Amino acid sequence: MTRTVFEKTDVVPLIAEVFRELGYEGASMSKITARTGLSKGSLYYFFPGGKEEMAAEILAHVDAWFVSKVFEPLEQHDPQQAISEMWQEVETYFNSGKRICLVGAFALDETRDRFDAVICQYFKRWIDALCAALVRAGTTRETAAIVSEEAVGG
Repeated sequence: MTRTVFEKTDVVPLIAEVFRELGYEGASMSKITARTGLSKGSLYYFFPGGKEEMAAEILAHVDAWFVSKVFEPLEQHDPQQAISEMWQEVETYFNSGKRICLVGAFALDETRDRFDAVICQYFKRWIDALCAALVRAGTTRETAAIVSEEAVGG
């Protein structure tokens, strides 16, 4: 039975979970339709560019969430509070370790070349924002850079 979807924003999280579970290459259109309950017609209505457009939209959706919940607070708020909130938000986002990092998964498979600029920008901004917050909190720049890369990479 197909699902009724009214907005593109309703579709993105459904498809994101398929990519999260199967990766970009493993997420065929037939698997996306089967796992989301959406018809191919609905998918192509929202994403005329097919699977590549879906992945790009999902990456933009993930990036927007991280900008508002992680990057901007690290860049603009009290550093100690922002770092603490970063860990809470990331834990919530990944459901306490039950979900993998979709951007990380894309970075580790054949997809990385297709979405290289977006993936690199995402990780660079997170590392830079965390590093700057650590420096504002009193950590040396050298230590903050090392800790930031290790934390985000982990």
